[in-house]
Amino acid sequence: MPSLIDLRRRIRAVKSTQQITKAMKMIAASRLKRAQDRVVAARPFAQRMLKVLNRLVTRVDPESHPLLRTPEQGTGRPLLIVITADRGLCGSFNSNVIKAAGQFILSESRTTDDIALGLIGRKGRDFFRRRGFDVRHEQVGIFQRLAFSHAAEIANVAIDEFVSGPASSVHLVYNEFKSVMSQRIVIEPLLPIPRLDDEAQASPTGDYLYEPVPVAICRDLLPRHVQAQIYRALLESNAAFFAAQMTAMDAATRNSAEMLENLTLYMNKVRQGAITREIIEVVSGAAAT
Repeated sequence: MPSLIDLRRRIRAVKSTQQITKAMKMIAASRLKRAQDRVVAARPFAQRMLKVLNRLVTRVDPESHPLLRTPEQGTGRPLLIVITADRGLCGSFNSNVIKAAGQFILSESRTTDDIALGLIGRKGRDFFRRRGFDVRHEQVGIFQRLAFSHAAEIANVAIDEFVSGPASSVHLVYNEFKSVMSQRIVIEPLLPIPRLDDEAQASPTGDYLYEPVPVAICRDLLPRHVQAQIYRALLESNAAFFAAQMTAMDAATRNSAEMLENLTLYMNKVRQGAITREIIEVVSGAAAT
Protein backbone atom coordinates (compact mmCIF):
# COMPACT_ATOMS: atom_id res chain seq x y z
CA MET A 1 0.00 0.00 0.00
CA PRO A 2 1.52 3.40 -0.96
CA SER A 3 2.18 5.89 1.77
CA LEU A 4 0.44 9.24 2.13
CA ILE A 5 3.59 11.01 0.94
CA ASP A 6 3.64 8.99 -2.29
CA LEU A 7 -0.05 9.65 -2.91
CA ARG A 8 0.35 13.40 -2.34
CA ARG A 9 3.32 13.40 -4.72
CA ARG A 10 1.26 11.63 -7.40
CA ILE A 11 -1.63 14.06 -6.93
CA ARG A 12 0.73 17.04 -7.38
CA ALA A 13 2.16 15.46 -10.55
CA VAL A 14 -1.31 14.85 -12.00
CA LYS A 15 -2.36 18.43 -11.21
CA SER A 16 0.71 19.78 -12.98
CA THR A 17 -0.02 17.60 -16.00
CA GLN A 18 -3.63 18.75 -16.00
CA GLN A 19 -2.55 22.39 -16.10
CA ILE A 20 -0.31 21.67 -19.09
CA THR A 21 -2.99 19.79 -21.03
CA LYS A 22 -5.56 22.48 -20.30
CA ALA A 23 -3.19 25.19 -21.54
CA MET A 24 -2.35 23.20 -24.69
CA LYS A 25 -6.05 22.72 -25.38
CA MET A 26 -6.66 26.46 -25.16
CA ILE A 27 -3.68 27.24 -27.42
CA ALA A 28 -4.80 24.67 -30.01
CA ALA A 29 -8.36 26.05 -29.94
CA SER A 30 -7.14 29.60 -30.52
CA ARG A 31 -4.92 28.56 -33.44
CA LEU A 32 -7.56 26.27 -34.94
CA LYS A 33 -9.89 29.16 -35.78
CA ARG A 34 -7.29 30.92 -37.89
CA ALA A 35 -6.17 27.68 -39.56
CA GLN A 36 -9.79 26.76 -40.31
CA ASP A 37 -10.45 30.15 -41.89
CA ARG A 38 -7.44 29.72 -44.17
CA VAL A 39 -8.64 26.27 -45.27
CA VAL A 40 -12.16 27.52 -46.01
CA ALA A 41 -10.69 30.39 -48.05
CA ALA A 42 -8.32 28.15 -50.04
CA ARG A 43 -10.67 25.25 -50.83
CA PRO A 44 -12.93 26.92 -53.45
CA PHE A 45 -10.01 28.17 -55.55
CA ALA A 46 -8.14 24.84 -55.47
CA GLN A 47 -11.24 22.73 -56.17
CA ARG A 48 -12.47 24.94 -59.01
CA MET A 49 -8.99 25.10 -60.51
CA LEU A 50 -8.76 21.30 -60.45
CA LYS A 51 -12.17 20.92 -62.09
CA VAL A 52 -11.41 23.45 -64.84
CA LEU A 53 -7.99 21.98 -65.60
CA ASN A 54 -9.35 18.44 -65.64
CA ARG A 55 -11.77 19.51 -68.37
CA LEU A 56 -9.13 21.55 -70.15
CA VAL A 57 -6.52 18.81 -70.42
CA THR A 58 -8.99 16.52 -72.16
CA ARG A 59 -8.82 18.92 -75.14
CA VAL A 60 -5.04 19.14 -75.20
CA ASP A 61 -2.53 16.72 -76.65
CA PRO A 62 -0.79 14.94 -73.72
CA GLU A 63 2.53 15.51 -75.46
CA SER A 64 2.05 19.28 -75.44
CA HIS A 65 3.17 19.65 -71.82
CA PRO A 66 5.46 17.50 -69.64
CA LEU A 67 2.98 17.50 -66.75
CA LEU A 68 0.35 15.85 -68.93
CA ARG A 69 2.45 12.99 -70.24
CA THR A 70 1.99 9.56 -68.72
CA PRO A 71 5.40 7.88 -68.39
CA GLU A 72 5.93 4.60 -70.15
CA GLN A 73 5.45 1.40 -68.17
CA GLY A 74 8.55 0.45 -66.22
CA THR A 75 10.17 3.89 -66.28
CA GLY A 76 10.62 5.87 -63.11
CA ARG A 77 9.07 5.16 -59.74
CA PRO A 78 6.29 6.78 -57.72
CA LEU A 79 7.01 9.82 -55.59
CA LEU A 80 4.88 10.01 -52.44
CA ILE A 81 4.65 13.31 -50.55
CA VAL A 82 3.76 12.55 -46.92
CA ILE A 83 2.47 15.45 -44.81
CA THR A 84 2.65 14.97 -41.05
CA ALA A 85 3.04 17.33 -38.10
CA ASP A 86 6.19 18.57 -36.40
CA ARG A 87 4.86 17.74 -32.95
CA GLY A 88 2.96 15.02 -31.15
CA LEU A 89 0.32 15.04 -28.40
CA CYS A 90 -2.38 14.93 -31.08
CA GLY A 91 -3.83 11.45 -30.77
CA SER A 92 -3.51 9.24 -33.85
CA PHE A 93 -3.01 12.17 -36.24
CA ASN A 94 0.55 11.28 -37.29
CA SER A 95 0.24 7.51 -36.98
CA ASN A 96 -2.78 7.42 -39.32
CA VAL A 97 -0.89 9.29 -42.05
CA ILE A 98 2.18 7.09 -41.64
CA LYS A 99 0.01 3.97 -41.75
CA ALA A 100 -1.73 5.12 -44.93
CA ALA A 101 1.63 5.95 -46.51
CA GLY A 102 2.91 2.49 -45.56
CA GLN A 103 -0.09 0.82 -47.20
CA PHE A 104 0.46 2.85 -50.37
CA ILE A 105 4.15 1.89 -50.41
CA LEU A 106 3.30 -1.80 -50.04
CA SER A 107 0.81 -1.59 -52.90
CA GLU A 108 3.18 0.25 -55.24
CA SER A 109 6.58 -1.29 -54.48
CA ARG A 110 8.34 -4.38 -53.22
CA THR A 111 11.42 -2.77 -51.65
CA THR A 112 12.27 0.60 -50.17
CA ASP A 113 14.19 1.45 -53.36
CA ASP A 114 11.06 1.17 -55.54
CA ILE A 115 9.53 4.40 -54.26
CA ALA A 116 10.78 7.90 -53.43
CA LEU A 117 9.44 10.07 -50.63
CA GLY A 118 8.96 13.75 -50.01
CA LEU A 119 8.53 14.24 -46.28
CA ILE A 120 6.83 17.27 -44.74
CA GLY A 121 6.84 17.39 -40.95
CA ARG A 122 9.27 16.11 -38.33
CA LYS A 123 7.24 13.05 -37.30
CA GLY A 124 7.07 11.55 -40.77
CA ARG A 125 10.66 12.52 -41.50
CA ASP A 126 11.97 10.76 -38.40
CA PHE A 127 9.88 7.63 -39.04
CA PHE A 128 10.84 7.03 -42.67
CA ARG A 129 14.44 8.17 -42.40
CA ARG A 130 15.17 5.48 -39.80
CA ARG A 131 13.85 2.83 -42.19
CA GLY A 132 16.15 3.53 -45.11
CA PHE A 133 13.75 5.05 -47.65
CA ASP A 134 14.98 7.24 -50.48
CA VAL A 135 14.00 10.74 -49.36
CA ARG A 136 14.11 13.21 -52.25
CA HIS A 137 12.94 16.21 -50.28
CA GLU A 138 12.13 17.08 -46.68
CA GLN A 139 10.91 20.12 -44.80
CA VAL A 140 10.32 20.56 -41.08
CA GLY A 141 9.15 23.52 -39.05
CA ILE A 142 7.13 25.14 -41.85
CA PHE A 143 3.78 25.03 -40.04
CA GLN A 144 4.78 27.71 -37.58
CA ARG A 145 4.72 30.29 -40.40
CA LEU A 146 3.04 28.45 -43.24
CA ALA A 147 3.16 30.38 -46.51
CA PHE A 148 2.55 29.76 -50.20
CA SER A 149 6.31 29.85 -50.81
CA HIS A 150 6.66 26.57 -48.89
CA ALA A 151 4.14 24.92 -51.19
CA ALA A 152 5.91 26.37 -54.24
CA GLU A 153 9.22 24.90 -53.10
CA ILE A 154 7.68 21.45 -52.59
CA ALA A 155 5.86 21.68 -55.93
CA ASN A 156 9.04 22.63 -57.78
CA VAL A 157 10.82 19.55 -56.44
CA ALA A 158 7.88 17.31 -57.44
CA ILE A 159 7.70 18.86 -60.92
CA ASP A 160 11.46 18.48 -61.46
CA GLU A 161 11.32 14.83 -60.36
CA PHE A 162 8.39 14.14 -62.69
CA VAL A 163 9.64 16.05 -65.73
CA SER A 164 13.25 14.83 -65.58
CA GLY A 165 12.13 11.21 -65.33
CA PRO A 166 12.94 9.76 -61.87
CA ALA A 167 9.28 10.00 -60.80
CA SER A 168 6.63 8.13 -62.78
CA SER A 169 3.84 9.72 -60.73
CA VAL A 170 3.37 11.99 -57.73
CA HIS A 171 0.84 11.38 -54.96
CA LEU A 172 -0.09 13.28 -51.80
CA VAL A 173 -1.07 11.71 -48.47
CA TYR A 174 -2.35 13.96 -45.70
CA ASN A 175 -5.10 14.55 -43.15
CA GLU A 176 -8.05 16.45 -44.56
CA PHE A 177 -9.87 18.68 -42.09
CA LYS A 178 -13.54 17.71 -41.85
CA SER A 179 -14.55 19.04 -38.43
CA VAL A 180 -13.14 19.55 -34.98
CA MET A 181 -13.93 15.95 -34.10
CA SER A 182 -12.94 14.19 -37.32
CA GLN A 183 -10.22 14.18 -39.96
CA ARG A 184 -10.02 12.08 -43.11
CA ILE A 185 -6.90 10.47 -44.57
CA VAL A 186 -6.56 11.40 -48.24
CA ILE A 187 -4.28 9.85 -50.85
CA GLU A 188 -4.71 11.77 -54.09
CA PRO A 189 -2.81 11.79 -57.40
CA LEU A 190 -0.99 15.01 -58.20
CA LEU A 191 1.02 14.25 -61.35
CA PRO A 192 0.33 13.58 -64.14
CA ILE A 193 -2.66 15.91 -64.14
CA PRO A 194 -5.80 13.72 -63.97
CA ARG A 195 -7.93 13.75 -67.13
CA LEU A 196 -11.71 13.39 -67.27
CA ASP A 197 -12.98 10.07 -68.60
CA ASP A 198 -15.27 9.92 -71.63
CA GLU A 199 -18.44 9.66 -69.56
CA ALA A 200 -17.63 12.71 -67.44
CA GLN A 201 -16.49 14.61 -70.51
CA ALA A 202 -19.77 13.91 -72.28
CA SER A 203 -21.89 15.13 -69.38
CA PRO A 204 -23.95 18.26 -70.18
CA THR A 205 -22.09 20.70 -67.94
CA GLY A 206 -21.26 23.26 -70.63
CA ASP A 207 -17.96 24.17 -72.24
CA TYR A 208 -15.52 27.08 -72.16
CA LEU A 209 -14.13 29.53 -74.67
CA TYR A 210 -10.35 29.54 -74.34
CA GLU A 211 -8.24 32.65 -74.81
CA PRO A 212 -5.39 32.07 -75.46
CA VAL A 213 -5.38 28.52 -76.80
CA PRO A 214 -5.54 25.59 -74.31
CA VAL A 215 -1.86 24.73 -74.86
CA ALA A 216 -0.75 28.18 -73.73
CA ILE A 217 -3.10 28.09 -70.75
CA CYS A 218 -1.70 24.72 -69.66
CA ARG A 219 1.85 26.00 -69.92
CA ASP A 220 1.10 28.82 -67.50
CA LEU A 221 -1.47 27.23 -65.19
CA LEU A 222 -0.33 23.65 -64.66
CA PRO A 223 2.70 24.51 -62.45
CA ARG A 224 0.55 26.95 -60.49
CA HIS A 225 -2.12 24.27 -60.15
CA VAL A 226 0.39 21.87 -58.58
CA GLN A 227 1.46 24.58 -56.15
CA ALA A 228 -2.15 25.39 -55.25
CA GLN A 229 -3.03 21.75 -54.56
CA ILE A 230 0.00 21.26 -52.33
CA TYR A 231 -0.73 24.52 -50.49
CA ARG A 232 -4.32 23.39 -49.87
CA ALA A 233 -3.07 20.03 -48.56
CA LEU A 234 -0.69 21.83 -46.18
CA LEU A 235 -3.50 24.05 -44.90
CA GLU A 236 -5.80 21.04 -44.48
CA SER A 237 -3.15 19.17 -42.52
CA ASN A 238 -2.38 22.19 -40.34
CA ALA A 239 -6.04 22.71 -39.40
CA ALA A 240 -6.55 18.99 -38.83
CA PHE A 241 -3.53 18.92 -36.51
CA PHE A 242 -4.88 21.67 -34.27
CA ALA A 243 -8.30 19.99 -34.19
CA ALA A 244 -6.72 16.64 -33.27
CA GLN A 245 -4.52 18.24 -30.64
CA MET A 246 -7.41 20.13 -29.08
CA THR A 247 -9.48 16.94 -28.93
CA ALA A 248 -6.59 14.92 -27.47
CA MET A 249 -5.78 17.55 -24.84
CA ASP A 250 -9.46 17.85 -23.88
CA ALA A 251 -9.61 14.07 -23.34
CA ALA A 252 -6.35 14.18 -21.37
CA THR A 253 -7.69 16.97 -19.15
CA ARG A 254 -10.87 15.03 -18.41
CA ASN A 255 -8.91 11.85 -17.72
CA SER A 256 -6.60 13.69 -15.35
CA ALA A 257 -9.61 15.10 -13.48
CA GLU A 258 -10.98 11.57 -13.08
CA MET A 259 -7.58 10.32 -11.93
CA LEU A 260 -7.36 13.14 -9.38
CA GLU A 261 -10.75 12.19 -8.00
CA ASN A 262 -9.76 8.53 -7.66
CA LEU A 263 -6.39 9.35 -6.09
CA THR A 264 -7.96 11.78 -3.62
CA LEU A 265 -10.56 9.21 -2.61
CA TYR A 266 -7.89 6.55 -2.19
CA MET A 267 -5.68 8.92 -0.19
CA ASN A 268 -8.57 9.73 2.14
CA LYS A 269 -9.17 6.03 2.70
CA VAL A 270 -5.50 5.45 3.48
CA ARG A 271 -5.46 8.41 5.86
CA GLN A 272 -8.66 7.24 7.52
CA GLY A 273 -7.18 3.78 7.95
CA ALA A 274 -4.04 5.24 9.50
CA ILE A 275 -6.07 7.37 11.93
CA THR A 276 -8.25 4.40 12.87
CA ARG A 277 -5.16 2.27 13.48
CA GLU A 278 -3.64 4.94 15.73
CA ILE A 279 -6.87 5.26 17.73
CA ILE A 280 -6.98 1.49 18.19
CA GLU A 281 -3.36 1.52 19.40
CA VAL A 282 -4.10 4.32 21.87
CA VAL A 283 -7.25 2.60 23.20
CA SER A 284 -5.46 -0.73 23.43
CA GLY A 285 -2.59 0.88 25.34
CA ALA A 286 -4.99 2.62 27.74
CA ALA A 287 -6.89 -0.62 28.31
CA ALA A 288 -3.68 -2.52 29.00
CA THR A 289 -2.71 -0.09 31.75
